[in-house]
Amino acid sequence: MPRQSPAVYRRRRLAVLLGLILVLAIVGATVWLLVARPWAATGGPESGPAPTSSVTTAPTPSDSASPGPSPSPSVDATPAVVACEAKDVEVKAVTDAESYADGASPQLSISLTNKGATDCTLDVGSATQVFTISSGSDVWWRSTDCQENPSSMIATLTAGSTVVSKEPVVWDRTRSSVETCAQENRQRAPGGGASYHVGVSIGGFPAASTTQILLY
Repeated sequence: MPRQSPAVYRRRRLAVLLGLILVLAIVGATVWLLVARPWAATGGPESGPAPTSSVTTAPTPSDSASPGPSPSPSVDATPAVVACEAKDVEVKAVTDAESYADGASPQLSISLTNKGATDCTLDVGSATQVFTISSGSDVWWRSTDCQENPSSMIATLTAGSTVVSKEPVVWDRTRSSVETCAQENRQRAPGGGASYHVGVSIGGFPAASTTQILLY
């Protein structure tokens, strides 16, 4: 096989070198496209949504021109609930029975009726409740004589409604006084059909009448 001339070798090396340069140029362009991704900001068909900004712009001087007159304040059409008045509240003492066998203790509750035309508020806590047990003019027992931890509770009484206390106060059928709270053997109220009257007041409003019970 005849030997090639030096010129042929030079042309072949030049062709190989040009081919290598072309390949490197294509690869470089491809790499730049993948890294730079210029279409992401151009809105082209292959671009994704443009990023949004959470920065709040400050108003320009023209935006902060002298303000107009302030709007008139709105008026609440719903009147505030006011405190109950004595003329609107009916108070009654409620007992769990009319007569009690020997050894049975009367359980006392309160009934409240709002006879007024509007709702009203009243402190119905134990601090404002006073039960009394009387025989004639003799007051045998008063719930506040030995009361512990009295509390207040403001409640709204709906117009025309009646409510009854859920936790009754128990009378142990003994005579009470602030001096005998710690005594275990206080004087017991006579039974045998004896009549007693239960009175009550709450929130400063007394019941108009008492409720009679019989002890046996």
